[in-house]
Amino acid sequence: MALVKWNPESSLFSSLSSWMDDFFPDNGDFPKPMVKGITVPAVNVTENKKEYTLEVAAPGFKKEDFKLEVKNGYLLISGETKMEEAKEEEKYTRREFRFSSFTRSFALPENVREEDIQARYNDGILMIMIPKSKVEKAELIKTISVQ
Repeated sequence: MALVKWNPESSLFSSLSSWMDDFFPDNGDFPKPMVKGITVPAVNVTENKKEYTLEVAAPGFKKEDFKLEVKNGYLLISGETKMEEAKEEEKYTRREFRFSSFTRSFALPENVREEDIQARYNDGILMIMIPKSKVEKAELIKTISVQ
């Protein structure tokens, strides 16, 4: 069984974004609503005989900004970062806030050891290693001739 991506919000936002594109054509007459600004990090999923590996592209975060949970057979990955910048000059004050968050969910196959999942964050990539409970043997393919 393979690791399957599941995100209940993705279909909502993609259909909403499509509807907004139809309603607000991109001709420069109207500013588009901020639905276009909704993004989730890209994830690479690889598998070998011993484990599944997820690489989550999440630059600008710190390792403390992530929360990983295993719940009801799903791996839930979320991240949230807040930043405030204030600049005071003689005649004005400027304050800017930045907030970024995401949530991704993946259905876990039955052949994983949930208690041994590990994660590390380095250079903007969150790496999650999900060990398999049994090491899979190479599949033997045998051709049988018909007599």
